[in-house]
Amino acid sequence: MAANSTPLVNGEKASRREQILAAAAELFAHHGFHGVGIDDIGAAVGISGPALYRHFRSKDAILGEMLNSISRYLLDGGTRWANRPGSADDTLTGLVAFHVGFALNHPALITVQERNLANLTDADRKQVRALQRQYVEVWVSAIREAMPGLGERQARSAAHAVFGLINSTPYNRHLGDSELAELLARLALGALRAVG
Repeated sequence: MAANSTPLVNGEKASRREQILAAAAELFAHHGFHGVGIDDIGAAVGISGPALYRHFRSKDAILGEMLNSISRYLLDGGTRWANRPGSADDTLTGLVAFHVGFALNHPALITVQERNLANLTDADRKQVRALQRQYVEVWVSAIREAMPGLGERQARSAAHAVFGLINSTPYNRHLGDSELAELLARLALGALRAVG
């Protein structure tokens, strides 16, 4: 993935498809999937609604690609952290920092991901769920490695609890980003260590 890559944009210059995905994410986060029409998305990127069909077959396809991209981005980033050399504690700290960075830099994507899974087609929902399960397993392995003796179910529950804490950032912007990132990392690591 390029250095400038985000969950929806690869490389330095966003393609029209990537612009559409980014605009749709903001609109879906603020107005809900059903509150946004194709014309709204088109207007946000400076094209007519029907022109969107050159890039996506439907609004459902936009949401499907968006949530699959988010899930793939998290899995790829988490896997990279898990495979880095270093101690188990370093891996856990890196995973927390990675997820905190994602949540702070992409609050609209967190909101869309939390609220719109039910709006996916069955095929997209299965694929997103499979990617999400793999991401959770990256965390479960890292937690258990950092805390030997912790059971798999406890580690999985701890991972989900930490995701909930970190993913609350779209609704918690009382601090600046760097202060909030530091606070979230301390809280998440503290909670994980308390389990061990």
